[in-house]
Formats: sequence, structure tokens, C-alpha cells
Amino acid sequence: MIQMKMITNRFGKINPLSIDSYINLDGYKGLKKALSIHPTKIIDEIEKSKIRGRGGAGFPTHIKVRALSKQLGGKFIVCNADEGEPGNFKDRSILENDPHAVVEGMIILAYATGASKGYIYIRGEYQNAIKIMKATIKAAEEKKLLGDKILNKSFSFKIEIRSGAGSYVCGEEFSLIESIEGKPGRSRTKPPFPTEKGIHDLPTLINNVETFANFPHIILMGGEEFAKIGTPSSTGTKLISLSGNVKNKGLYEVPFGTSIRDVIFKLGKGVKNNRKIKMVQLGGASGPLIPEYMLDMSIDFDRFENFDSKTGTGAIIVIDDRFDLFDVLLINMKFFVHQSCGKCAPCREGHVQIVNLLNKFINHRATEKDLMSIENLANVIQQTSLCGLGQTSMTSIISSLRYFRDDYLSKVRY
Repeated sequence: MIQMKMITNRFGKINPLSIDSYINLDGYKGLKKALSIHPTKIIDEIEKSKIRGRGGAGFPTHIKVRALSKQLGGKFIVCNADEGEPGNFKDRSILENDPHAVVEGMIILAYATGASKGYIYIRGEYQNAIKIMKATIKAAEEKKLLGDKILNKSFSFKIEIRSGAGSYVCGEEFSLIESIEGKPGRSRTKPPFPTEKGIHDLPTLINNVETFANFPHIILMGGEEFAKIGTPSSTGTKLISLSGNVKNKGLYEVPFGTSIRDVIFKLGKGVKNNRKIKMVQLGGASGPLIPEYMLDMSIDFDRFENFDSKTGTGAIIVIDDRFDLFDVLLINMKFFVHQSCGKCAPCREGHVQIVNLLNKFINHRATEKDLMSIENLANVIQQTSLCGLGQTSMTSIISSLRYFRDDYLSKVRY
């Protein structure tokens, strides 16, 4: 099997509501080891691991961790569990199946950076995950693994649960911060970045659920050993949310370097009814659409960037030849019209115009000027939007213009 279960190793083996079952399978060993060494050594191990963020952008984690550690005064650690990207369900799976791994990772990072308060910001629709995480925090507090004087050390760290109300944009760092502060979820101009000025203007470190779940493993096995898994530029494993027209949809964990084709055909068992693949969308609605001939490329941050793409959050959505490109694009763009917070004009107005242009192509009323317009407008929205919504929402449009240009030309009226 091409799977390598590290983050998902305890799935199905433990009762997520039982802290004892987690402890019996090496739970909190990473924390105990971390508390026995100097905080700077923990950051050194994270740097040696070369782990990059699992939330989409793939930013080197140690840079943010070290930046927060250098800040003085009160600091916050935030777990971003606002999994709003269509096609993704990996974070929910971790929260519901191995919740203490996330809490343990947060405590380790808090100790390494000197933070004393943390938040887990969970998508409002994830009611079961919210219930489990509340019970998880309470159980950890009762075991003196969370709260005041953790494991009888001078170190204290507390965690609160906050939830959104279904706003996609709150997955973006500053919108999430605004929401935690009780304000409407809208982004801020940066710099300053959250590690300088975040919640209540105090330094704040925000990481994804999957990222936090990796920290106990890094501490236990050591950064250099962790870095041996995957590829030189993308270390460790990646959780893949596989959906669409495949026989075996589900969550899979593979080492970086695994090909997209292997995930679809070896784990997903191929396309339903043995139909041909028309396209695959990577990362969710804000990810690129790629043709079948590109499926042999490996899941790797640097490799994807060569194709003007990102590994994203790990979603792979398979779309067979029954579906039209423009139907897929229209669904994506209508979603972003609805989810835009409306703060900046490129995003607020641009998505509406993109929908209008797509309808012209669908109805065979598009001209060469419309083709030029949709290409130019997509680039403007991507380059001038304030936050990650507008900066990534055009990825499917831009990639489709590159790889499926003939589909556009076939709809143009000359």
C-alpha cells in the first residue's frame, strides 16, 4: 500500500472521548519530552523537520514559530479548524478521531514560543467536532496536561473553543482573528502579520489542524528523522481528501512524493464505470483544474509550483467526461460570489462579472473580446484582492484557460 499512516495511525484504534486510550497509544509523550528540553531546542527540531503548513499555502512553519518566540509579552496560539474549502474533510476527521493530538501539538508550540492562551476556531457546521474538542480540553485539564502548571512545571497554557457561522472567508488568518475578537469576519491589510499584531493587537501564531497534529511526532522522532519522510522540499505525510467520480472516496494519508494518479487509481480504485477523466481539481474550489495527462506529477510543494499551482489543503476532486468545464467553473464562481465579504471591490464586483462572462460562454454568446475580458479580469482579481479568497478563487479560471483553452474557443462566436 502507498499509504503511510502517521497522523491517522490512531484513527479507529482509540475512543476520541477517552484521554486514557490516547495516552495508552503514546499520547502526550511528545509533550512530556518537549517539557524536558529548552524551548529553543524545540524550534530547532521543527526547523530540522522542514515541515510546511498543511493549510494550503505551504509556508515554512519554523519561520512563524521562531518569529513568535522572539516577541515579548502576551501571545496567542490559534488552531485554524475553519475548514470551509469545498472538497476538504481532513481537519474534521482529525478533530473527530484523534482530538488530543491537536491539543498536544498546540501545547508543545505554546511552550516553545512562550504563549499562554490558545483558541481552536472550529467551523460552525462541525457540531460533533466542537462537542468532542470541548470534552478533550476538559479531560486534558483534569489530567493537569492543560491549564495552570502543566505537569507541575511553571508553564501554563489554556485553550478556548470558538466557532464561526459558516463564513468561508474566516478561514483566512486576519478574518479569523476579527471573528475571534467578536467582529465581522473581514480581512486586514498586511503587514503587520499576525505574529507581530494579531488577536487584540498581540502576537499570534495560526496553524492548521493537520500542522499541529504533526508536532508530537516531530518531537518524538526528531526533526531530522521526520525530514527523511517525503521529499527534500516537502517532508512528512499529507492527508488527502479524495472525492468526485471515484469508486473509493475517502481520507488517505500518503508520504509527499506520491503521484496524483496513484492516489486516484491505487487508493480510489479508479473512476466509476471506467469512464475517462475530464479534469481533476486540486485543493478544492480555489484550486487549479488540471487535465488527465498531468496526473503523474507528484504531490510536492515545489513540483506543484512549477505548474503555477499548490498542493493546497490536499483535496483531489475527480471529474469524469460527463461534465462540462463551464458547469464546474460556474458552480465554483457562484460559491465565491456568495462567500465574498464585500470589503474590497476586486473581489466583491469581480466575481459577479466572472459569472456573467461564464454564462455567455455556456450560452454560446461569447466573443473573442469576452475571452480576453475573462482572462484579464481573473488576473486583476487575483492580484489586487485584499485577502486569500480573491487571491485564490481565480485559480480554477486561470488554470482552465491554460489547460482547457480549446473548450473556451469552442464556445466563442466568431
